[in-house]
Amino acid sequence: MMTPVRKIRDGLLFGIMAGALVLVAALLFSILAYILVQSAGFLKLSFIFSSAEEGGILPMILTTFYLILVSLVIALPVGIITAVFLTEYSNNVPVIRLLRLAIETLAGIPSIIYGLFGLLVFCRVFKFGQSIIAGALTLGIMILPVIIRTVEESLKTIPCSFREGSLSLGAAKFQTIFFVVIPPALPGILTSAILAVGRVVGESAPVLLTVGISRNLPKSIFESGRTLSIHLYYLTKEAINPGDFGIAFATAAVLIILVLIINTATKIITWAFKKSMGGNE
Repeated sequence: MMTPVRKIRDGLLFGIMAGALVLVAALLFSILAYILVQSAGFLKLSFIFSSAEEGGILPMILTTFYLILVSLVIALPVGIITAVFLTEYSNNVPVIRLLRLAIETLAGIPSIIYGLFGLLVFCRVFKFGQSIIAGALTLGIMILPVIIRTVEESLKTIPCSFREGSLSLGAAKFQTIFFVVIPPALPGILTSAILAVGRVVGESAPVLLTVGISRNLPKSIFESGRTLSIHLYYLTKEAINPGDFGIAFATAAVLIILVLIINTATKIITWAFKKSMGGNE
């Protein structure tokens, strides 16, 4: 039976956690409200779906989408395969410890270093120039540690009994991983994709060096472009009149709405997958 002291302690800790939750939510909604209020009158459909010459941001939105998509196509398979290898096949040998150290080091490298690396290797050595593909390759390397660590932790939550039961029924190691281990870990894999998208959308220094600042509508991933974050940077840098700041806040609102749409869509997919798995059971 819980003593009065323990009840008071539990209530106090619960109050602190609830207060922290309310504080975080209040900060989030206050930032969103401030941006939306400042962008009022500027955030219109004509602003979103018109070209840069007409004062719109459609090329920036498409460039951002291209960069997100290509970065995930490059990094997600590599990250998942690496996480599966580290979780299911590797032992705690010096080579694996060195690999884990390399992953942790990648996670701690400043983004500007990635930008310089991408500018030298992908833009000049591989002769991609400033283009979406050069930026996607650079950001793909940047988001690899996030994907690997998140997927690895998700795979570790799968009970060992799943693997043992599959192997005892005669399934091969690869079949066990592909059909038994990975499906329950899919929500964690989608979470890694969400975190990677947030990293891609929020980066500016490596994008500026590898993708460029062209305001034209990119027709392929081998052309230069300007993402929403870079466009927002230049809008605030060049803003003089109050209307200029209003356009910058409208761009920021579109950027936030884009991230919310991507996160919500991913959550819906995760929920649908969990529901289908529960239905099969």
